Amino acid sequence: MNKLKKKVFWTIFLILSITVFCLLLIFNIQNYTSKRFNIINSLNMAIKNNNPDNKDKNIPSMPKEDPKINDKVIDENIKYMDTIIYTVLLDSNNNIIDIINHSNNDLQKSDISVITKDILSKENISNQYVGNLYFSKYSYTFLNHNYLIIIDTSKIGQELRYSFILSLVLLVFFEIVIYLISLKITKWIVKPVEESFERQKIFVADASHELKTPLSVIMASSESLEENPQELKWIKNINNESKRMNDLITELLELASSEEKHEKDFQVSNLSKIIELASLTFEGKAIEKNIKIEMDIEEHINISFIESDIRKLMEILLDNAVKHSFKNESIKVVLKRKQKDIELLVSNKGEDIPKGEEEKIFERFYRVDKNRNRKENRYGLGLAIAKNIVTNHNGIISVSSNNGITTFKVLFKK
Repeated sequence: MNKLKKKVFWTIFLILSITVFCLLLIFNIQNYTSKRFNIINSLNMAIKNNNPDNKDKNIPSMPKEDPKINDKVIDENIKYMDTIIYTVLLDSNNNIIDIINHSNNDLQKSDISVITKDILSKENISNQYVGNLYFSKYSYTFLNHNYLIIIDTSKIGQELRYSFILSLVLLVFFEIVIYLISLKITKWIVKPVEESFERQKIFVADASHELKTPLSVIMASSESLEENPQELKWIKNINNESKRMNDLITELLELASSEEKHEKDFQVSNLSKIIELASLTFEGKAIEKNIKIEMDIEEHINISFIESDIRKLMEILLDNAVKHSFKNESIKVVLKRKQKDIELLVSNKGEDIPKGEEEKIFERFYRVDKNRNRKENRYGLGLAIAKNIVTNHNGIISVSSNNGITTFKVLFKK
């Protein structure tokens, strides 16, 4: 069971963890891609704005007689609100002619000149360069090797690093939440298996105990018979205990069979007729205790069912009612339509079922009066078989016990 718990827990934990990790990874990738796209867009826009050959752009020309400009034009009035951009005018030898700061920061031309020289000092200068935005401080592009357009990406890098750290914090937080959720879901998933396993253990223990008693008697009687062959009581004991074992094994086989649903055996037939015949068949046994069986059965109720199972169900319910009825009382069998469902009631007058025991009586080997049932060779399997039969017919079985009247109710869903 512990292995099952661990497997279920780690399966849930890993699925949820991978899901959260992928979502955070996708968020960071999209965020990074969006920032990179915006930088490339800004570089292309700056190229367009500073291109003197762009005829659609009405750029004011600077006086041509100014020798340091050398017919190259930079529009100093262009400002970029969300991006820090510098345009550097270069001569053919990559000497700085002029620097324009298109942003509202206070960075001096001397500082921008240092940045420009640092970029130009690299051996292989690309026409356009956008580095790793997490660490790179600047991106740039050349325009015909006359203009160097620089974008300050240090702030963008800070934002990306902040988003990444925030994602890590969220990942740790979600991992804690996922751990707790996984524990909760594991308990919820494993609980029915755990209960079933526990019931199975109890079932095996009870079955072993029930079989051990007659076996012990048979063995003891056999040994005594060897010592005293003339004592016929030992043979009688062996026969009685063998019959008891046979009854128990038969009930165990019926219980195992009732847990299996055989769809091919279902047929649409007259349920009213089957209930009536089963009740009439049991009248003889009821008369032995001066008990009457009263029937109130609605006619022509046709549903899909397994006839042998319904007969067995009625046998168990009526046998239980007879066993627990006071003498000279009546057992009532009622079958009627209730809205879209079919309701079967079997009631008897007798001792009340103790409060809190109503659901337990359907468990295997459960007996309210253990001493009495043991003497009568009753093993507490009948109602467990009845519940399996009802469940296989998509029904619900329940019991209520008040003021000396115990009623078993079976609700068949149409």
